[in-house]
Amino acid sequence: MATDGPVVQVRGEAHQEVPPELARFAVTATARDKDREATLARLAERAAAVRVLLDGAEPAVARRETGDLRVRPETRRSGERVVAWHGSVTTTVTVTDFTALGELMLRLADQDQVEVAGPWWELRPDSPAYRAARHAAISDALLRAREYAEALGARVTALIELADTGPADRPMFARAAFEVGGGGGVPDLELDPQPQTVQAAVQARFTISEPVLG
Repeated sequence: MATDGPVVQVRGEAHQEVPPELARFAVTATARDKDREATLARLAERAAAVRVLLDGAEPAVARRETGDLRVRPETRRSGERVVAWHGSVTTTVTVTDFTALGELMLRLADQDQVEVAGPWWELRPDSPAYRAARHAAISDALLRAREYAEALGARVTALIELADTGPADRPMFARAAFEVGGGGGVPDLELDPQPQTVQAAVQARFTISEPVLG
């Protein structure tokens, strides 16, 4: 694109920390028995108990998905003789109410042969934080252009080009270690949501007035 007069090219960036909007964790129910049917029956029973607890936690539970069902035989080291059957089913749970998160995870972990892992803090895909970061990156680019122009005794006159150069609009995922097994009472547990980092960057070209040199 042809331009009249001098041009300044700058990069605008924004790095912001915002509170998470979602928390995800995984619940895995397991079963083991010498008999395959008994293993499946126990697994179904324990998975149903998990579902009952999650049903009772609504509306704090925004979403739940069964993503991993496994049933496998255990054999002796030599030969194919089956000595036991193992079964597991994992459900990924998304929670929006963080005040109930710790209690819910511990109640699930208190179930027989149930493991809980997480949470993983996230932002919603359409979070306003992404838009705010992009706006901040543009403002930073304009500020830099004006500072360069001012140093030359000039002023910014027009925008020629603006391009999004990344990084991608996705938060940095963080996992808080939390893996427990069942058994015992349910104590109180407070979890501290980890801030999410949102980044944006743009490349911009501006025309400026004639510099005052010398």
